[in-house]
Amino acid sequence: MTLTLGASALRAGTWIATLEGDGRSDPPRLTAESAGEALPAPDVTADPGRPGTWEARLAIPAELLSDGVRTIVVRDEETGDMLASFAIVAGAPLDEDLRAEIDLLRAELDMLKGAFRRHCLESTD
Repeated sequence: MTLTLGASALRAGTWIATLEGDGRSDPPRLTAESAGEALPAPDVTADPGRPGTWEARLAIPAELLSDGVRTIVVRDEETGDMLASFAIVAGAPLDEDLRAEIDLLRAELDMLKGAFRRHCLESTD
């Protein structure tokens, strides 16, 4: 059966998401990983008010919280399908890297805009 990810959020170090299944009665088994390493499996509990709907909770291990970007992927264990991925960005050095990348992107965009304008002027002559 296919699972669909509904709303998700990160609160107090825990990723929380709503999952819906096509008529599934048993709770789905999920896996989580970061940088190819397995994380503890998310807890999945049924939503008593909505049959076929579950809440998944994944406590983010403190070891993942360090300078840089960490991507966490959540999959359906049965099918291997990726249900969600989210990134955690932390640290002061990263701010400088992102600003430098944005400056480079802006410069490249300005260069492309100029080249495109020249091309448009030349092709209309």
